[in-house]
Amino acid sequence: MPVATRVDTVRVLAKVLLPTLAKGVIVRRPAMTALAERFQVDASAVDVMRSLSERYGPEPLRLRVTGRSVALVLDPGDVERLLAESPEPFALATREKRAALEHFQPHGSLISRGAVRDRRRAFNEVVLRPERVDAAAVARDEVDLLVRHAASTGVLDWDAFAPVWWRIARRVVLGSGARADERLTDDLKTLRGNANWAYLHPRRERVRERFERRLREHVARAEPGSLVARGGSVDEFVGQVPHWLFAFDAAGIVTMRALAMGGSGAAGILESARLWPTTPVILRESTALTSWHGTWLPSGTTFVVFTPYFHRDPVRLPHADRYAPEIWPHPGDPAIVPFSGGPGVCPGRDLVLTTAGAVLDGIRSALAYEPLSEPLPATLDHFRLSLAVSLRSAAEATRGGVTRL
Repeated sequence: MPVATRVDTVRVLAKVLLPTLAKGVIVRRPAMTALAERFQVDASAVDVMRSLSERYGPEPLRLRVTGRSVALVLDPGDVERLLAESPEPFALATREKRAALEHFQPHGSLISRGAVRDRRRAFNEVVLRPERVDAAAVARDEVDLLVRHAASTGVLDWDAFAPVWWRIARRVVLGSGARADERLTDDLKTLRGNANWAYLHPRRERVRERFERRLREHVARAEPGSLVARGGSVDEFVGQVPHWLFAFDAAGIVTMRALAMGGSGAAGILESARLWPTTPVILRESTALTSWHGTWLPSGTTFVVFTPYFHRDPVRLPHADRYAPEIWPHPGDPAIVPFSGGPGVCPGRDLVLTTAGAVLDGIRSALAYEPLSEPLPATLDHFRLSLAVSLRSAAEATRGGVTRL
């Protein structure tokens, strides 16, 4: 197995991993996201990854990181193996992931291992089924208000979209009684901001206790028609709901970007997540000695999958930089994984597609605007998206447009 030179290791850190961390892995940082778009950092990162593959070959590339065994995955087949053989011998609960997510969800299935992880994962799979809640009806209610607001101002931007999206998320997860509880999700955002720093930031225990107290009250209400209405104890729900709300934030970003490029339905959501992955780095940590192409790597090796490379490499993908809904539901490439893959695939995938697709189609059917032109940018700042819109009935009189402020 090849080992990167020190110069190439620095290139990976500087051009691939550090820009990803700077944007914010757990919650996006607006200023850094704007800079990332300005310099199209993901395009540069894809170029670096391609050059490494050409220089070293398709096998995982070991990086020179002092005191750690780190392997950068370069081949789609290895991505497929890594995800298919999770959580054993490739655990989802890496040390970096645990350090970050323990800030706000210390009992989440994503950072659990063994029998505890199996039990929590099974709970998520049972509860996060789209048939448990009429997410489409909730979306229609809230989208109607958003459309009226956008039609009156002529603009639909992230500042208008995000509060509506969070009302939808709180209603779907916790019921209408949580619709206006912005403090709940604001506290979660604070904790997620701390989580961006992982073990470099002290725990905000008082904020987490306040967040959990408010969350417990909503869960105990068990409002009919919400995800927490039945199927588990209050403690089980309180342990997992923080991650569900965390995931809804990413889904909102995906939906806003799908709107900007003129996407529709579930395929539009999937394409948005392919073009601009909200999980740009997938990590796995080996729990045993493993063999890769004839080389044995020690237990505790961290495997790094940089998803923008596999989703946007123009050498492999003729549709890399365009909206290509025709590839779904079977993209034909094992490394195109907008919701991860294998046993660790997002258990809320279908719920997200149902909810986000309903929001996307509700807005698209009511408002007219000009979508982004192709080729689509490698890095897209959702915070600054601004769509000049008009009601569909007035589309002939007023042509819309999309800008980034």
